Amino acid sequence: MRCPECCPGRKDAMTGLGAVFRPQLAPERLRSVARIADETGLEELWLWEDCFREGGVSTAAAALAWTERVKVGIGLLPVPLRNVALTAMEAASLDRMFPGRPVLALGHGVQDWMGQVGVRAESPVTLLREYLDALRALLRGERVTTGGRYVRLDGVALDWPPDGPVPVVAGVTGPRSLRLSGEAADGTLLTAWTPPEGVSRARGLIDGGRRSAGRSEAEPHRIVVYLLAATGPDGPERVRAELATDGVASVPGLGVAGDAAAVAAAVRRFAEAGADTVVLQPTADEPDPEGFVRFVAEEVRPLVP
Repeated sequence: MRCPECCPGRKDAMTGLGAVFRPQLAPERLRSVARIADETGLEELWLWEDCFREGGVSTAAAALAWTERVKVGIGLLPVPLRNVALTAMEAASLDRMFPGRPVLALGHGVQDWMGQVGVRAESPVTLLREYLDALRALLRGERVTTGGRYVRLDGVALDWPPDGPVPVVAGVTGPRSLRLSGEAADGTLLTAWTPPEGVSRARGLIDGGRRSAGRSEAEPHRIVVYLLAATGPDGPERVRAELATDGVASVPGLGVAGDAAAVAAAVRRFAEAGADTVVLQPTADEPDPEGFVRFVAEEVRPLVP
C-alpha cells in the first residue's frame, strides 16, 4: 500500500487485483494457496478473521513467512475483540518483519458475533473512531494518552514502531462509518455485497469525510472491494446460490461467473466506479482454491489494465 498506484485521482494508475483465501478452508490449506499466489505474481492475498474460524494475525504471519513478495491483507480485524495497543504491536511487528507487505483492515465486526463473546459495543462508530485515532498515532511512533469512551491508554508507546508509514484500512459499510473512514483511516475495504453503484456512493461519502477532516486530496486513500467470482461450468450456479443464501440475489451487479474475459470485465466495472483494488472472492464451496488463485493471476490479470 506504499506504492504510487494507491493514490486516488491518478488516471494512469493500474487497478490492483487480489484473491481471498476463505476461512471455510482448513488453516493447513493456506500454505499451498499462499505459495501459488506468490509464484504466479498475484499482487494481494486476503484472509478473513471470521468468528469462529481462523485468527487473522496468525494466518497472515504464516502466509507472509511462506512467501517473498505477495501482499497479505487481513479483512478484517473486529476492533471490539482486540485492545488497540495489542493491534499496534501486531501491526508493527508484521511490518518490521515483512516491510510493506501486511495490510490490516479494521472494522466493527459482525454484531451478533460480538454479542456472543461479550464485547458488543453500544456505539460501534464511537469505538471505531477512537480506535483508528489511537492506532494510527501508535504506529507513527507517538506516545499516546487518551481517555475515550472505549479506548483508554496511559502513556503508551511502541518500543518497536514501524520503520515507515503503515496505512490503516477501515472495513465499513454504513454512511456514518464510510464518512468516518474518510476522516480517520488511510483506506476503505468494501464487502462483496457492494455493487458498482455502491462503490461510487462510498467514494463520495469517504471523500466528504476527508474534506470535513481537512485531509489533503494528495493523501492516499485506497478503496478495496471484494467481488464474488467463480469460473468453470458450475460457476454461475455457485454464484447464484451464494447470493441467494446471503439474501442479495436481487441486487444487480453483484458477483460474476465465467471465463477470464467475463471476470476481467466485471473488475473493470468496479474500477471505473472508483475501486483502486478489486479482490476476487471465491464462493464458499470453491472446489479448487489453488486453481482459483492461479486463474486470477495468470488469466484475469493480463486482461485488467
